[in-house]
Amino acid sequence: MARAWKERLRRALASTDELEADDEILEAALHGTDPISQCRPREKHTLSGVLRSVRYAPRDARPELVAELYDGSGSIDLVWLGRRDIAGIEPGRRLLVTGRLSQGPSHLVIYNPEYRLLVPAAAS
Repeated sequence: MARAWKERLRRALASTDELEADDEILEAALHGTDPISQCRPREKHTLSGVLRSVRYAPRDARPELVAELYDGSGSIDLVWLGRRDIAGIEPGRRLLVTGRLSQGPSHLVIYNPEYRLLVPAAAS
């Protein structure tokens, strides 16, 4: 009983970002995927989360699509080389991805990941 009370108090005092992170961690656990915060370069992992941003390459640059996947524990860049656009890859979309992690300039990256678009919770 004391534990439930402490959890309610923690959630009442938590920021919106903390609550969203908790929800994303729970969602990733439901899919049985690895937390991004526990992943290391050169390992193959299956991850899930929500796309927070998508960056498109300008027409005069080499084609690549970069999306930031966030799972509540951390984020990772997904990079599709040779692509300027992929249907369904848009901010707010949930994905399940598999690939080998690389160390990018600022954080982890998966190049050309296998992916599956997940159905939004409201639609299931």
